Amino acid sequence: MEMAGTRSRLTWAVNLSVGFLVLLWIIPTFGLLVSSFRDRDAISTSGWWTAMSASERNAIVRADAPDNAVQDGAVWVVTGNAFDSGAGNVTAFGITSREPEAFAPGEVATHPKGHEITVAANGDYRISYAEKPEGSRGQRLFVRAEAPPSFTFDNYREVLFAEGMGKSLLNTFTVTIPATIIPILIAAFAAYALAWMEMPGRALLIAGIVGLLVVPLQVAFIPLLKLHNGVGLGKGYLGIWLAHTGFGLPLAIFLLRNYMVGLPGEIIESARVDGASDFDIFRKIILPLSFPALASFAIFQFLWVWNDLLVAKVFLGSGENELVMTGRIVELLGSRGGDWEILAASAFVSIAVPIAVFFGLQRYLVRGLLAGSVKGG
Repeated sequence: MEMAGTRSRLTWAVNLSVGFLVLLWIIPTFGLLVSSFRDRDAISTSGWWTAMSASERNAIVRADAPDNAVQDGAVWVVTGNAFDSGAGNVTAFGITSREPEAFAPGEVATHPKGHEITVAANGDYRISYAEKPEGSRGQRLFVRAEAPPSFTFDNYREVLFAEGMGKSLLNTFTVTIPATIIPILIAAFAAYALAWMEMPGRALLIAGIVGLLVVPLQVAFIPLLKLHNGVGLGKGYLGIWLAHTGFGLPLAIFLLRNYMVGLPGEIIESARVDGASDFDIFRKIILPLSFPALASFAIFQFLWVWNDLLVAKVFLGSGENELVMTGRIVELLGSRGGDWEILAASAFVSIAVPIAVFFGLQRYLVRGLLAGSVKGG
């Protein structure tokens, strides 16, 4: 027998399991966020978990052309810095690929052609020629450097403006917001009617809605697209709004009806005795009390539409004014597949809004789902 005030082992196991799943989800998301602020060199040479510490990198630097050498006393000199940003700490350098770390910072390396090369710890290099040099191709320098932690907003600027993700973000909002609101409005009226209004065939309607929950939406693509073309909708925002509304209505009606049927019947009967119409009862009593269930479905529908690619490919065009973010990311995978910093920034822009919506409404999610699952009639 368990002592009062102590937790069962099952409770601890559940808590540990939930904590593990939360970490399993948070760690890669945080890693994606960190990677989205790093440059290409940092991502390719070290993991995101090393972002806050200095990292060593090997780089090949092309010095300034000999044609740009300036006279300094009896020698001709080419100078510059090995770092594009001017920040870093050189730990070793070389002048050939066979010995890329042959010299320490400040040491003088003599090239087989006679000119002398030195690289300081701060990245400043100096190449001295005994005679005026000629040529447009600079000396190759092999530099091993310790770079401090660095973060940049350039990835987001390029993604949102140069790569068109900003326009796709607006297109996604244009699709998602109406495709979330319209089915909620329709389903709320239908759920109230199925829960509290007497009508012939109500049980058959409920059974039909439950049956539609298991029908794969892919089987409706071709017939629905033919219908849209037949009535002149074609591919556009109106068509995709209606498609998402049709695909989301069965779950919405089922969820809201299960919730509404569990509301206290005494309140509704009292309102009817006082002369309230069904519309007044729905607007003033049912809707305020059903907010948790409405928020639950809003989360599901918003996340589904926001992350959708297949329905957008079928019912929406691929022009610049219609391409949603999932489609844009697919394009970037093809054109910028090796640019991890661009893909990381694009992915985080895509998931930032759903994360905000989920955490903003998640307190209603469990309330709405559980209330509809334990009550019914």
